[in-house]
Order: sequence, then structure tokens, then C-alpha cells
Amino acid sequence: MFARLPLAALRTFESAARLASFKAAAEELSVTPTAVSHQIRSLENWLGQLLFERLGRGVRLTEAGERLYRSLHGALLDISHGLQAMRPAQQDNCVSLNTTPAFAALWLIPRLGRFYQRHPQIRVRIETSNDLVDLQRDASVDVAIRCGFEDFPELYLTPLMEEHFAAYTTPRLLAEMGDNGCALIGMTWGTPLQGLPDWQDWIDAAGEDWLASAPRRDYPDEHYALQAAISGQGLVLASSVLASDALASGLLQPYRADVRVRGARYRAVCVPGRERQPALRALLDWLQEEAG
Repeated sequence: MFARLPLAALRTFESAARLASFKAAAEELSVTPTAVSHQIRSLENWLGQLLFERLGRGVRLTEAGERLYRSLHGALLDISHGLQAMRPAQQDNCVSLNTTPAFAALWLIPRLGRFYQRHPQIRVRIETSNDLVDLQRDASVDVAIRCGFEDFPELYLTPLMEEHFAAYTTPRLLAEMGDNGCALIGMTWGTPLQGLPDWQDWIDAAGEDWLASAPRRDYPDEHYALQAAISGQGLVLASSVLASDALASGLLQPYRADVRVRGARYRAVCVPGRERQPALRALLDWLQEEAG
């Protein structure tokens, strides 16, 4: 049934597609770049269509190559996980998770102890970055938690929660503000997420005159801005998700709780097929439960 499948060429193609380089694939597979090129060419001849565009110093997948990579990568992951399940003594119960520094510090890590209580045999390795990791290319990351508006049709998606943005400050500053107002705390986004609200959106919705002329204090990330608000420096415009623990503990309270601006969605995403890995499945189920 599978006798005619070009398995060596398919494995070579997966490596070259994931790494976007024949040279890097050759190093990973311990063969020469010429051998990689030969295997790719034979696979293209077998399929009757090009899988890569040969560029000056690299390669890029064609549309056909993208389709093959998506299905092949998931299939090889299933085979790898199936083989690992037959070797319990060497089974890896570590899950690598990528998310933003703010989400990790303000939402994920404070709750992670509950996951370890339920699954003490699983270790979660957390990587943080404000840049989107390419899960199709970086096989070292099992799952990413992303906040945004776009869909990811090429990935397996677990919906978590939706946020809104509101103004928060300390109970003490809220009681002392009166009509004098205070400073507005915001973020200086290095790579702003298209569609996220800013102070002007909230000011337009609130309709209070003093807000437009209030002094501004901006910080490079959301967890810094929230800490500034907790220390009493002013009003922070923040995500309801990231501010949830500070609100629950009474460190912050909403100012004008009736004024909310729609935010983005949080989703956990992974390469299709990886969600069937037992450790990752346990983490995804727990994340959805916590988010709910």
C-alpha cells in the first residue's frame, strides 16, 4: 500500500520547508546540500509540480509546497508522537509555550500552579516575545497563546477569552481625584497590534473634558503600565484580561466602569496534529477551563 511512497524525499522536503533552507536541512539530516536538492527535485518530478521557488540565496515554498507541508508536518508529528508513546521510559512530558511577556506575567504564571497540582508529571517551558513565532517553521515551540483579531486557518485553534479595555486606578487615587483628574498611563508599543484601542478611543467614549489635556506617562509594555497604576501614578488604559488579578485583589478599581472599548481575542494555537500529544492536550484543556 505504501511501497511507492518516496519517504526519504518527503522527510527531506519537510526539513527544507520548515527551515526554509536546503543548506539548513542538509545540516539537520547530516547529508550534503546537493543530496537535499536531488531529493527535492525527485519529489517534484514525482508530483509533477514545483514545491519551492529557488531564490538568489534561499528558497520559498510555492502554493503547492505550502499545502504539502501543512499535511506532511502534521502526519510526521503524529508518527513521532505514536512512536514516543511506545517508549514510555523516554517519553518527554515537557510542553514549550510561547506568549507575550505581559500575558505570562499577569495571567498565565499566577495560575500555573493549579496546572502543576493537577499534572505534576508535565513541565511547561515558557518563552516570551512580543513578536509572533512562526509555528510552521519553529518546531521547538509546541503551542502559542496569541492575542489579536486575525484567524489562523493553517493552525489548530483553541479559543480562550475576549477582552475589553477600560480605565483603572487605585482605590485611593479614585477617592482623591475629584474634578482635578490625574495622569494617563499608556503603552509605547514597539510593534502595535492593528485594531487595539488607545486612550483617544476611550476619551471619545467617555466625553470628559479634562482627559484630553491630562499629562501622559507611557511605558514599553503592559505589565509595566499596570504596575505604574498599582503604585498610584494615574489612570491606566488596560486589557480586562491582564488587569483581572489586580481587580480581584482590590489593587485596582475601574474608573467610569460604564465606559469600555472592545479589545481582541486570546487563542491558543498549534500545528495541526500536535494537539493530540497527551501533555499538550492536558495543557490546552486546562487553559480553556481557566479562561472560562
